[in-house]
Amino acid sequence: MQVRVDRAVCQVLAQCVFTAPDVFELDGDDALVYLAEPPEEFRDDVEQAARACPLQAIILE
Repeated sequence: MQVRVDRAVCQVLAQCVFTAPDVFELDGDDALVYLAEPPEEFRDDVEQAARACPLQAIILE
């Protein structure tokens, strides 16, 4: 699975960070960082994070 975040849409509301903290996090400047190719074991959390994003900025491929 590949994860992309549309930076033009994302407003860093951090729902993904709460839902899948092993994949998404905020850095020291409160910018979103994430694993573009997370391990398969995190698939369910990543899919839930994509659904939880209020702006639908997370794209799964």
